Amino acid sequence: MLPLFALLVHYLPLALGHYDICKSWVTSDDGPSWEYYACQPKPMVMKEYAIIRVDPPGITCGDPAEYFCTHENPYLCSDECDASTPDLAHPPSHMVDKDEEGLATYWQSVTWKRYPEPLVANITLSWNKTIELTDDIVVTFEYGRPTAMMLEKSLDYGRTWHPYQYYADDCIEAFGMTPKKVVNLLASNVTRVLCTEDYSRWAGSKKEKNVLFEVRERFAIFAGPDLRKMENLYTRMESAKGLKDFFTFTDLRLRLLRPALGGTYVQRDNLRKYFYAISNIEVSARCKCNLHSNACNFREGALQCECEHNTTGQDCGRCKKSFRNRSWRSGSYTPIPHGSPNSCAASGSALGNCECYGHSSRCSFIDFLNVVTCVSCKHNTRGQHCQHCRLGFYRNVSAELEDENVCIQCNCNQQGSEHERCNETGDCVCRPGATGTKCDECYLGYHWRQGCHPNVCDDELLICQNGGTCHQGQRCICPSGFKGALCQDAKCDSTHRNCDSASSTMVISVLLLVCTLLLSLEGI
Repeated sequence: MLPLFALLVHYLPLALGHYDICKSWVTSDDGPSWEYYACQPKPMVMKEYAIIRVDPPGITCGDPAEYFCTHENPYLCSDECDASTPDLAHPPSHMVDKDEEGLATYWQSVTWKRYPEPLVANITLSWNKTIELTDDIVVTFEYGRPTAMMLEKSLDYGRTWHPYQYYADDCIEAFGMTPKKVVNLLASNVTRVLCTEDYSRWAGSKKEKNVLFEVRERFAIFAGPDLRKMENLYTRMESAKGLKDFFTFTDLRLRLLRPALGGTYVQRDNLRKYFYAISNIEVSARCKCNLHSNACNFREGALQCECEHNTTGQDCGRCKKSFRNRSWRSGSYTPIPHGSPNSCAASGSALGNCECYGHSSRCSFIDFLNVVTCVSCKHNTRGQHCQHCRLGFYRNVSAELEDENVCIQCNCNQQGSEHERCNETGDCVCRPGATGTKCDECYLGYHWRQGCHPNVCDDELLICQNGGTCHQGQRCICPSGFKGALCQDAKCDSTHRNCDSASSTMVISVLLLVCTLLLSLEGI
């Protein structure tokens, strides 16, 4: 319970009390209306949504299988990495999975068997979404932290990369940089890229596993040591050039340049103890929504801002189609405490403060419900904000909510469907025997005749008798001399004598039976 409490205390200042609502329904002397605010989503555990990639090819151990050893027992090389055996495999997904209690899973590289060729590995995490850091990045290494590595970021989905921080046991030797500590930074150079020696020197302890990119220390320069004055940070983000972008990225990349050496020089007689192993990469961040959303959800394989203020797009980075009366602007953290929403304005007639997505030009206040609602929704929409489709229509997922073609007619077949309504993908509810998106087809064993009906006959099952053939499952076409739904009866007329001969045979049989009975009676 105590670790959970400590975690809550750790994240509380960053998660609560700042820009958590986008709008509020208020009443003033001018009447009720929406009051809009700048807003942003809560921090999330971003590793759950990351796409992870490791290169160069073949850098992950296990193919082929190989043995490795540790610095604690450098000549007891009995541990094995084998990609074909689940219990011995160490794939990249183990860097972002959830470890079971007491059992750490980790990605592992091949050993440094090609020394003196550099053992270099690049680990890329992509989100297909712009995100903003809210806490330290923490990378957990098993079997020793690298003696040289870099952390890089991209703001354009991996097309270009920029250094975030350098790590080395000797910064001057590795990168030609004087080592610096984040705690010594000032407000004037808070975005400076540093080289640190705090996370690379060999400590000889298994507890020394983590490598940090210190975000909280940089926040504390403005918000104080306990981060209780976050409004000071947000105010500075509006005025300090580049400060907001410094904590923003779409992708992260770890460049592992030299593995842990155990506090000595490389011992070439035992290269199996040199490798990389990462059990966790923790990234706490929020979706960047340009202060136009307080919710971010994972939909259609990507994180998406649930945009407010008449904005749209993955990052709420543009105005909706019907709200382009003024240029798009990001929301603003100032004035404190609610900021400025900088909402997109409606084109043409004013819609007041109610969002109808361009499908209505009038709003009404329902007093006993204390809500405002759109009136006379057009374009086959309905709902308080014209955000749903009328019965008999479904949502066009390829169109934005304000598009005139946002709702598509179901077009359910009247004879084949139960009713004219369909689900969110346009599939109608079919009557028994009917199938297809619009219920205009029949299952096997049924035929179409103003709806689907069970087949009377079937050529494959030879239901038609006496040589009859089945016509479209609806009726048997009988050969000459037979009749009936299944051609089961013989015809009896002047041109067909087979039924007469059959009748004569039956009469003779009856007469013979009567005679036999009479003879039996005489003998009694």
